[in-house]
Amino acid sequence: MAAHRKPRHRSAGGRRARTAATIALAGAATATAFDGTGHAEPELTPAQVKAKVDKLYQEAEVATEKYNGAREETEAAQRRLAALQDESARKAERLNEERDALGSVAAAQYRSGGLSPALRLALSDDPDRYLEGAALAERAGSRQAATVTRVRKRLREIEQLRGAARVELASLTSRQAELKRHKKTITGKLATARQLLSRLTAEQRARLTAEGTGTATGTQRASRAAGPGDGLAAPGTPVAAPHSRAASAVSYAYSKLGSPYVWGATGPDAFDCSGLVQAAYRSAGVALPRTTYAQIDAGRRVARSELLPGDLVFFYPGISHVGIYVGNGQMVHAPNPSAPVRVAPIDEMPFAGATRVV
Repeated sequence: MAAHRKPRHRSAGGRRARTAATIALAGAATATAFDGTGHAEPELTPAQVKAKVDKLYQEAEVATEKYNGAREETEAAQRRLAALQDESARKAERLNEERDALGSVAAAQYRSGGLSPALRLALSDDPDRYLEGAALAERAGSRQAATVTRVRKRLREIEQLRGAARVELASLTSRQAELKRHKKTITGKLATARQLLSRLTAEQRARLTAEGTGTATGTQRASRAAGPGDGLAAPGTPVAAPHSRAASAVSYAYSKLGSPYVWGATGPDAFDCSGLVQAAYRSAGVALPRTTYAQIDAGRRVARSELLPGDLVFFYPGISHVGIYVGNGQMVHAPNPSAPVRVAPIDEMPFAGATRVV
């Protein structure tokens, strides 16, 4: 009986479906295999990480100086707006007083019944007293007219102040938006730098931090790698600053060696590059602008060959970094978030100019 059973026929559609599924699974496996290798981000050497991180820090510093400038302008706009609002409030208060005075005069006229002067004279029991009162009323009328003139002037002034306040408010809103944009740029670049550094071992990160941000020689790197407890003095014979205030600024900068870099900070415990310079000279009684691109114009330009301790030294074409020259080709500066305030050679970054402020 078994020989007479009909053979079982497999449908062609089923075979095609299974074949397609097998091919799809094989393709997915192949794609997964390639995705795990072909699309993986290439491994970077410590030198490549350093180059990328240095570029990110430099771009973040450009944005930091723009942020510092925008914050300074925002604070100035806030002060101007507050002054306009205060002045407008004072004028509005005086306007209300003068309006109250006019209202009292109008009420008195209404109560008098509005009789003509001739009729009031005719009906008066004491004509002499009435004439005396009429003269006073005439003078009061002149004062009333003057009050009306003052009220009109005060209204114009208040409207002008309110117009100026609207302009300042628009400027303030624009500056605040600019601050947010720069902050987003800074935090984004610093986050990317942290991600790159996290790929390195602790030893590699420590080595890069010790080397700083430039292309210094081995001996220069050694001087920068020293910690605050190692003295961190510029190599060679110390050079005295030519001016007492410059000497005071240099002394302040040395006292802050080892302080952390924090973008937007001006001390006393953390600094960005221009914040350190501003704080150092503020301690010496000299007011400097907040940003690098303003600080370079705060004094007399000097050539690199003429540098003296206390001079401000600037770097990169966009004037995005600054330090305080301390002699022997060295400066004190706040490098970046991975390195504290330290002594470094001025040739570790592209030199852009120098300024003597005292």
